[in-house]
Parts: sequence; C-alpha cells; structure tokens
Amino acid sequence: MTTDTSQAGPAGARRSTGPLAGISVVDLSTVLLGPYATQILGDLGADVIKVETGRGDIMRHAGPAPADGMGALFMAANRNKRSIVLDLKSELGAEALRRLIAKSDVFFTNVRMDGLKRLGFGPEEVKALRPDGLYVHCAGYGAKGPLAGSPAYDDLIQAGSGVAELLAIREGGPPKYLPSLVADKTTGLHAAYATLAGLFHRERTGEGQFIEVPMYEVFTSFTLIENLYGHTFIPPTTGVAYSRSVSPNRKPYATLDGYIGVLPYSDEQWATFFELGGRPGVMTEDPRFSTYKARTANIDALYALVSETVATKTSAEWLRLLEEADIPAMRCNSLAEVVDDAHLRATGLIHERDHPAFGPYVAVGPPVNFDATPSDIRREPPGLGEHTAEILAELGLSAASDRSS
Repeated sequence: MTTDTSQAGPAGARRSTGPLAGISVVDLSTVLLGPYATQILGDLGADVIKVETGRGDIMRHAGPAPADGMGALFMAANRNKRSIVLDLKSELGAEALRRLIAKSDVFFTNVRMDGLKRLGFGPEEVKALRPDGLYVHCAGYGAKGPLAGSPAYDDLIQAGSGVAELLAIREGGPPKYLPSLVADKTTGLHAAYATLAGLFHRERTGEGQFIEVPMYEVFTSFTLIENLYGHTFIPPTTGVAYSRSVSPNRKPYATLDGYIGVLPYSDEQWATFFELGGRPGVMTEDPRFSTYKARTANIDALYALVSETVATKTSAEWLRLLEEADIPAMRCNSLAEVVDDAHLRATGLIHERDHPAFGPYVAVGPPVNFDATPSDIRREPPGLGEHTAEILAELGLSAASDRSS
C-alpha cells in the first residue's frame, strides 16, 4: 500500500482530510512519549515538523533497522512528520527554530525546561514569538513539586507510580515492570488531548497558553483510578488495588488446546457460563458467587473455578458456545498472530505500506474513525533531516548557507 499524492498539500504531500488540517506543530521531542503524541496530531491532519540534532532521535537506532536511522520503534511513532536537522546552539539553528515557532500553532517538546531556557526557548521567549501559540511541555515531574527538573523514564515512572507493586501484589515476590512502555504511551495520549483542548480554547478566545504534561502525575492518575480502591475513603475501608484486576487467577484460561479470554459479567451470563461448562448449580448454590458484590469479594475463588471449567473443552468449542450465548470471549493471540488478525486487517488498522528508503513494512494505522474528517497517513516516517532544505526555504533561509547540520 502506498500513499496517494493527489491533491498535494505542503511540499507535495497529500492534503490532509483530518480535523487538524491547517494546524502546524513544531515537534522538539524524542524517544517515545513526545513522538507518539505528535504522531497522533499528524494523523489528525497537523503539519508536524520534527526538529532533530545531527545525531537524530535516539529511537532511530532502537530495534531492527533495514535502513540507517529507521529503527522499528522510530517507524512506529514518527509518520506524518517532516524532519529538519538544526543545531540550536548555533545562531542559524536558533533563528530557524524561532521562525518556525513564529509561524506555527503549537510548540511541543519534552526537553527538560532548564535546557530549553538555556537555549532561549523558555515559555516567555516562545510566547513573545507567537503570542497565540500553544507551548506544550511534557515534563517528568510537575514544576511545583520537589522532583521538578529531574530526569524521568518509563521504568522510573512505573516504579514511582505503584504500577510495579501491582504485579508484586498479584504474583508475589518483588515489584516488576509491565513489559510495555505504558507510562510513555499513556502520557503521550494525555499530551495529545491536552494539545487539542488548548487549540479548542484558542479557537474560542484567541488566547495561547502554556500546557504542562507531567509524566509522573499523569501516570499516577491513570494507575489510581481503580487501584486507590479502599483508600478512597478516610479512614481506609480495605487495602489498595482493585481486587479483580490483581487476582492471580485473572488471566487467559487454558483450554484443551490453547488459551482464551472469557468474561461473563451479568448474573445471567455467569449462570449460563457454568451451565455450558457442566456446573449448573454454581450461581444458585454457592453464596460466594450469587451477586456482583459477593463475586467481587471472592474473585480469586471464582476465577480459579473458571479456570477449571474452561479446561474441559477446546478453544473452538468454547468460542462457539460463548458466541451463541452472547458471553464476551476472545481467542488469546500471540503478538505475531495479531499482525494477521482478520478483524484488524479488515478495519485497516494493520496494513502494509511502501517506504521509499527500504520498501514494504507493516504499519499500525490511526485507530479512531471520523466520519467527516478521517485521519490519514500522508507521509512515511522521515529520514534524518530529509526535509531540512525544504523547510529552511519556507522560512526564507538558505540551505546552502546552513551550517547547523
């Protein structure tokens, strides 16, 4: 699959159909949190200009790379962007960024604030360049707390937010990290919606503003939604951690030939499930499971019983029976199997594309669907500095005289 270049927009790219068409974003972010957020903005139609140093975003070198600087993690979070290489410590590089900011709606960054101020791109300097622009700063920690300015990475935030302890509560033993950069991605999602909210406010009032997206606070908020639990109340009524989600028996269940996920929810669904599994009296004869409140209090025992019941049939048998009974269930896929999932292929989420630097690759497209303003992919992930000359020309600067790369 290749990108249609008809109806060309800036620099020959296809004009966006997304709701942010016409919005421009200066993206001074690296690794995953910031690039994931700005890719969402790009998918929604914004013209995202990725500002990189001569070494490029470190994620260009993360994972397998069939072409230099085009590592797997970079590919996953940097489509719909143009790349410009600038040395912000040089006058020409700084001037180019100043001009970019002055003509853009959003200045988005996850560089530490002290470093931004040293370079002359703190909130006040940027506001002077574009008074109605948004300054979106993804920080590790909120500026009002004692950790302000400290470095933050996914591992550190998983540790500090209590997520690592959740795995210890469920499995016993020491705290562990989730095998996903979940703090980075969660914070990126918050940064994307915060940017949209800032643009909505500007649309109403004409005012720009500074928006801080602190990683520690964002991910702690995300974690505590269900896991503050009994400590919601003063004094606490029970311990922390939602009993259902930390049950060691909450897991894909082994069938005779594989694994499935199954989740009866209503009283009727639970009764039907156990009837299908040859245990028709469970819901009526055992008071531990007869009501939602009782099931929550005895969730470990209930899930253990589910595990025993599921083990009596094959995956195909269970999925057929559960579908007929309208009980939520899902085959447990390996990650490799997800790539070929019939539903995800049919919706177009997972598809093949053709990159000009190395050819075909698997892409995971925008997951949200808009009827009137659909998201789209107009640009493949850019090579390092691929658009430097093009963007400098748009700024009225000569690429020939550029010494910033």
